[in-house]
Amino acid sequence: MTESLPHAPRAFTLSDFDFSLPPERIAQHPAAERSASRLLDGRAMRPVDRIFRELPGLLREGDLLVFNDTRVVKARIFGEKASGGKLELLIERVLPAEADNDTGGTAGGTGNEVVAHMKVSKKPLPGSTVHMAGGRHAGGFDATLLSRWPTEDGPLFRFALHGPAGESPWELMERHGHLPLPPYIERQQNSDHDPDEAEDSQRYQTVFARHPGAVAAPTAALHFDEAVLADLAARGIERASVTLHVGAGTFQPVKTENLAEHQMHSEWYEVPLATLAALERCRQRGGRVVAVGTTTVRTLESWARSGQASGDTAIFITPGFRFQVVDLLLTNFHLPKSTLMMLVSAFAGYAHIMGLYRHAIAQEYRFFSYGDAMLLERQDLK
Repeated sequence: MTESLPHAPRAFTLSDFDFSLPPERIAQHPAAERSASRLLDGRAMRPVDRIFRELPGLLREGDLLVFNDTRVVKARIFGEKASGGKLELLIERVLPAEADNDTGGTAGGTGNEVVAHMKVSKKPLPGSTVHMAGGRHAGGFDATLLSRWPTEDGPLFRFALHGPAGESPWELMERHGHLPLPPYIERQQNSDHDPDEAEDSQRYQTVFARHPGAVAAPTAALHFDEAVLADLAARGIERASVTLHVGAGTFQPVKTENLAEHQMHSEWYEVPLATLAALERCRQRGGRVVAVGTTTVRTLESWARSGQASGDTAIFITPGFRFQVVDLLLTNFHLPKSTLMMLVSAFAGYAHIMGLYRHAIAQEYRFFSYGDAMLLERQDLK
């Protein structure tokens, strides 16, 4: 009689994370009230349909909610080349004054150089100057293309911005930019009148956003309002924050069927000392760490793996990943074939996640950034 061998872990491919989503399920506007969104309670095998404001009652005294307090900046700016050809910049990062081709820079940079995505029919050559928001002569600013970034064949572009004397890139973005809404939210940003601008400027930002630098909102946190936060505090549920400046790479689909071949995007993060202390107190009292959003998961698990409280992370979380910090996850519904679908599958179990998504589609939940939320428990806690 031969001895049976243990089953090898399943090897996932990109196709495993695909699903069919009716276009009408993609939310184009937020719910009338932040906490009026729906909440799919997916902790148990049988999901429960709830309203988001019920969340405090689903947690325990002594639990710790960890938020991402990044602030979305108006990083999407329209302009034109010297030839008159239209282009669009999405500024991903402001580099510090001493930055050069070999440095990654940090959040809160104060130089005039930025790193950006560029959308244009024919890319200008290094040394070319483009005119943004009408150009410097018309009240906007100019930008000189210096190089690709972070390497000579990198996916992003390094620019030096030239505006009125003394204006930083942050000020230029605030004055001339637009909120960089995800591509699946249809807006008329490069027009004389965007009827949704006022709503987006308020609702595509969390109520506790503090540190500017993100080009996308940490969307799971958009559901919190002052009433929910007060309810959490009254129940003895502690709050702490981290910062991860969400990059545009969060919306880029994975293109390689073999997940090991995917090049993960890099984002800057920081875990403050106060949050490290709160995490330790939570563990000492037997509470659970509840991550609000996948960006918070990436931050906390990057810190746990590297021991670094701040820096850049390109952590790629797929099934088989061993979580060290997060016990519960509050998250929105994610794009098919995205790294975030892989992350939540790693956290709560692939079969369970796919079942929750089928339920959410059948029950007409609203998907993606302005959509509804779900609450998940780490699979090895069940």
